[in-house]
Amino acid sequence: PIIGGALTYARVKSERDVVHEAKVHANIEIWTNATCNAWYADNWLPVIRGNRLYKLRAKQVILATGMIEQPSQFRNNDLPGIIQGSAAQRLIRLFGVKPGKRAVVLASNDDAYGVALDLLDAGVRLAAVCDLRKGDINGANREELKTHNVEILDGWCIWDAMPEMGHKHVQAVEVAELNASGNAAKIRLRFDCDLVCMSVGYVPAYQLPLQAGGKLGYDDATAQFTISGQDKAVLLAGSVDGHFDIGDCIADGFAQGARAAANCGLSISDLPARPARSSASPNHPRPIFPHPGGKDFVDFDEDLQVRDIKNAVADGYRELELVKRFSTVGMGPSQGRHAALATAMLVSKETGRTINEVGVTTARPPVTTEKIATLAGRKFTPMRRTPMHAHHCAEGASWLLAGNWMRPAFYGQGSDDKKIIADEVRNTRNNVGMIDVSTLGGLDIRGPDAAEFLNRMYTFAYAKLPIGKTRYLLMTNEAGTVIDDGVACRRGDQYFYVTATTTGVDRIYRNMLWWNAQWRLDVDIANVTAAYAGVNLAGPNARKVLTKLTDDIDVSAEQFPYLAYREGKVAGIPARVFRVGFIGELGYEIHVPSRYGAELWRAIREAGQEYGIKPFGLEAQRVMRLEKGHVIIGQDTDGMTAPEELDMNWAVANSKPFFIGKRSLEIRGKTLSNRKLVGFALDRMPASGLQESNLVVKDGQIVGFITSITYSPTLSKVIGLAYADRADANLGSHITLRSSDGSQHQAEVVSPHFYDPDNKRQEM
Repeated sequence: PIIGGALTYARVKSERDVVHEAKVHANIEIWTNATCNAWYADNWLPVIRGNRLYKLRAKQVILATGMIEQPSQFRNNDLPGIIQGSAAQRLIRLFGVKPGKRAVVLASNDDAYGVALDLLDAGVRLAAVCDLRKGDINGANREELKTHNVEILDGWCIWDAMPEMGHKHVQAVEVAELNASGNAAKIRLRFDCDLVCMSVGYVPAYQLPLQAGGKLGYDDATAQFTISGQDKAVLLAGSVDGHFDIGDCIADGFAQGARAAANCGLSISDLPARPARSSASPNHPRPIFPHPGGKDFVDFDEDLQVRDIKNAVADGYRELELVKRFSTVGMGPSQGRHAALATAMLVSKETGRTINEVGVTTARPPVTTEKIATLAGRKFTPMRRTPMHAHHCAEGASWLLAGNWMRPAFYGQGSDDKKIIADEVRNTRNNVGMIDVSTLGGLDIRGPDAAEFLNRMYTFAYAKLPIGKTRYLLMTNEAGTVIDDGVACRRGDQYFYVTATTTGVDRIYRNMLWWNAQWRLDVDIANVTAAYAGVNLAGPNARKVLTKLTDDIDVSAEQFPYLAYREGKVAGIPARVFRVGFIGELGYEIHVPSRYGAELWRAIREAGQEYGIKPFGLEAQRVMRLEKGHVIIGQDTDGMTAPEELDMNWAVANSKPFFIGKRSLEIRGKTLSNRKLVGFALDRMPASGLQESNLVVKDGQIVGFITSITYSPTLSKVIGLAYADRADANLGSHITLRSSDGSQHQAEVVSPHFYDPDNKRQEM
C-alpha cells in the first residue's frame, strides 16, 4: 500500500530520502498494492493489482524483495501475543496500535533492540530482553537501550510461554540460560508479560529469484542464505542479496540500477561499485529449543511441531522434499515462509548434514494466493448488436440486454412505458408488426445422419419430417430437465436449419459437439447465429406485406400453410422463411445473410406502411407470447422442470429408442412431482403488486412461484403462469399468491392459452 519498505516502520535512518526521490522522478512509475506473483522466461512478469492481472515483459528486472523475519521455536510459541519484532513495529508505526502492556523481547541482532526502543516509545513496559548471543555484543540500539534500565540477559532463550486460562493469550514466559552447546540449561527465570517479540533472524524473500533460475546456498558460519545463478537479466539488490545495513541497501540499489541501465544499452560513465556484504549476521544459527512437552511449533499453518519433523526423518524421509510431502510442512497459506529455515535446520541435525546440503523446497509460482477470476482475465462478454441496430436507434428504441445482445425493449420515449408497450401489442394484433429476431440462435445440421442426430438431441421425432416443413424442438438434459427449445426446418434429406434460444445457443452448440464426439455420427454441426439476421413479420396483415416483397414464394395459405418452410428471395435478398406463431398471430420468420439485415428491415418497414406496420420490442413480444401461453425456457422453467409439468408431453416421442433424458423421464413419470405450471387470471392488479418470483402458497406452505405475469391489453386483465400444487391445477381452481409485502391474493386457474386457444389466427 505504501513504498519504502523498512523505512516506513523499522528503527532505521537514511541519509537520503529515496522514497521522495522516487515519487518525484519523471522516469519512475510507482505501482502500490501490486504483487509480482511469478517470474517466467524472458522476464515475463504477471503483476496483480486489484482485480486486474497485468502482463509485463522487461529487458532487465531488479528484485529488491527484502527479507522475511523468522520465528523461534519454543513451547507454546503459537499463543496470541507472541509476534515477530517487525510485526510489533508495523502495528506501532503504520497503524498506531500499542501491541501490549508488558513485553519480553527475544533477540539475536541489533534490530531486536530497535524493537525494544520502539516498544518503550509506545508506552509498553519491558520486562526483559533475552539475547541468544554471548560474548562481545555491539550495536547502536543495544547501547541506547542500556540507558533505559531494562534487564538484558545475554545467552538466554525463551523456554516456555505460559497461557492465560483457556489458552487465549500469553501471560508469562519462562526463560532459560543457554549452555555451551546452545541448548537450554536448568537455570530458569519467569517474567510476566502479555507480549513477546521475536527478532532472531531473517531469510531472503527468495521466491522470485529462485523462479528465475537462482540457487539457494547457506553459509553455516554466518547462518545466512545466499542466492546465485539466476537469469542474467535479473539483478538482486539490498537485503535479499545479503545487505543488512540500510545505507548499504540503498547504495546497492543505486549500483544495481546503474547496471540494469547499462545492460539496457544506456551509456553509464561511472558504474558504481556494490557495497560488500556485511560480515555481521543478524541470524542466530539455531533458534530452536525443543521442549519435552511439545507445542514448539515449526509450521503454524499446519500445526507441525519439532517432533513431527524429527519423526518424518526417523520414518526414512531424509530429503527435504519428502519431509514436506510426508508432514505437509510448508503447504499452508504461508508456503513455508516462516517454516522453511527451521525445517532445514532440524533435518540437517537429524541427518548429520549441513543446511546447504539439505537446502529448501522448490519455490514455484505463484508467490502468493491469487483468485481464479484474476487468472481468467477480464470478463469477456462483448456487447453485441444486430445489423438493424441503426434502424432501431432511428425509431427511438429503448434498450435492454438479452444475453450479450442489445435488443429494443420498446420504441418511443414517454412517461408511461406500459402504454407504449400496450400500443405495440394492439397494433400487432390488429394490423401488422415487425420485430428483430437476429439474436435467435441458428445451427446448420448437415450430413447423412442429420435426422438421427436431431432424434437423439431432442425429444420430438424428426426422421420423417418432410422437406419444407418445420417442427417444434424441445431439449432435455440427462436428468430429463427442459433446457432449451426452438424450431427445426428441414431444407433437404440431409440438411436441417435449427433455431435455439438467444442465451442458450452457445451452450447447446457445445452440447451437440460433446455428444457427437461420443456418438460419431456422420454429421456436420455449424453455429451460424452470427451469419444470419432475422425479422418476424406478424399480424393479420402480415401476408399482404410479404406478398409485396416476394415473387419467388407463394405465400397463400394453401401453398404456405402454418409450420411450412420456404426459400426464395424477399426484397431481392436470398431468404429462409418459415411460418411460426410465437405471439399467436399469422407470422413469418424471415432469415437472411447478416449483411442484408438492415436492408431487409428497411424494405419490410416501407412495404408495410399502407397496412399500419410498426416495429415492436421485446416487452410487447413477451406480453403477446404470454397471452398465447407459450413458455420461455429459463423464465418459466427452472433446474428441475420436466416436460410433463409444462403439459408438453405432446413434444416427447416416447416411441423413439433413445433421446437425451428419455430414461430419466421414464423414471420421473412413475412418480410425478407435486407441482404443475398453470395459467392464472386476476381481474386487476392488487395495490401491493405482484411480480415474477412471488410465491404460491397453500395452507401456509410454499408450493410454487410465479414465473410470468403481466396486464394483458388484449384481454383487459392480469394473466400469468405459475407453479402450483398439482391438486390445484384443474381449471376453475384457485391458488393463493403472496406479494412481496406479504399480502395474499386469490387467483383463478385458467387455461394458459389465454388468447385464441383454437389457433385460428396463427393458422389463417
